[in-house]
Amino acid sequence: MARKKEIFKQHILDVAYQMAIENGVESLTARKVADAADCSTQPIYLEFKNMKDLRQQVLTMIQDKMQSKVFEETYIGEPLIDLQLSYIMFAEKHPELFRAMYIEGKFGNENISKFTMEIGLEKLEQSYPNNEFSDEKKKNIITGSWIIATGIGSLVSSGLVSINQDQMVGLLTSQINDFILNDRFAVVENSDFGEEDVSIL
Repeated sequence: MARKKEIFKQHILDVAYQMAIENGVESLTARKVADAADCSTQPIYLEFKNMKDLRQQVLTMIQDKMQSKVFEETYIGEPLIDLQLSYIMFAEKHPELFRAMYIEGKFGNENISKFTMEIGLEKLEQSYPNNEFSDEKKKNIITGSWIIATGIGSLVSSGLVSINQDQMVGLLTSQINDFILNDRFAVVENSDFGEEDVSIL
């Protein structure tokens, strides 16, 4: 009996995962998931604490797939640039899911932030294996990379701009070099905005 329950729970997760990929997180309501899984809503609430729990488990599945497949794509052979390009391509191919995860925070900002930062730091070490960057500078470089890639991804996925891969690589490379050389998120004391603020100018 437990085995059947386990299989059925996985079936619900698989259905919800596919729905999130195709239609975004807004599609994950109990009724819509139940209809897609060909069941009532009762099994969903038996297998999951609530819809938030189901969405969180779907997010874990998405993160696993992204880490093992999406974010491991090779475009130019430069790990950090390849990661950013993978992120932008993900935005273009799955705009609804991208917005839910990275713009609207529908899956939880803390989870997404931690997940993205960990992958970014891993790729940074691969791109610059002998670096002597401080932990703070590493995080600043990844944050800057994330901001630029999110901007490009948002514009490309919405069809507002058309940009080819070479142009993307040029922008992303310039941004990374700039953050490495100029430490754009350095703390500035006694600025007009307060005694300690983060400068990106």
